[in-house]
Amino acid sequence: MEYFVLLRGVTPTGKNRIPKMAILRSIIEDAGFKNVTTYIQSGNVIFDSDLVKTEVAKKVHMQILENIGADLKVIVKSRKELAVAVNENPFDNTYDYSRVHLAFFNERLSKLHLDLLKNIPFWGEKLSFGSECLYMYLPRDAAKKRLNTNFLERKLQTDATTRKINVITKLMNLERN
Repeated sequence: MEYFVLLRGVTPTGKNRIPKMAILRSIIEDAGFKNVTTYIQSGNVIFDSDLVKTEVAKKVHMQILENIGADLKVIVKSRKELAVAVNENPFDNTYDYSRVHLAFFNERLSKLHLDLLKNIPFWGEKLSFGSECLYMYLPRDAAKKRLNTNFLERKLQTDATTRKINVITKLMNLERN
């Protein structure tokens, strides 16, 4: 099975630093995953494995923690899940595509959790619900935005990671060995 691992919390310095993607790729290969490819420094990895997603997430988390010391959240998705997420994007060409973000979770969100988000004002930011992710349109600078991964994790009480839609599209189109 081909998996896309989206790491949450990668930083350029400090305790959650990934020194180089080549080191991350080597650590993932040493864990027994096959055909490992990485994409950009924020922690995107593609590989093949016979394990189920929950086992993949645990194994990748432990490999990184034990070998680099970074305690990162690990979100695991299939190609089909990412394709559905991209195809369901509710923001048409009247929106600045570079400001469309997708928030991913390892588990399905409950209706109760989603209902908590429906009536919150985001002052120009937009939130939409899809079958594989939440969609965010964030027209403001990062420092000024209210709708972000930390907010979603607090409200939904689950791990999340966010990527721009163009990063997901490029990740899915990477040439692999």
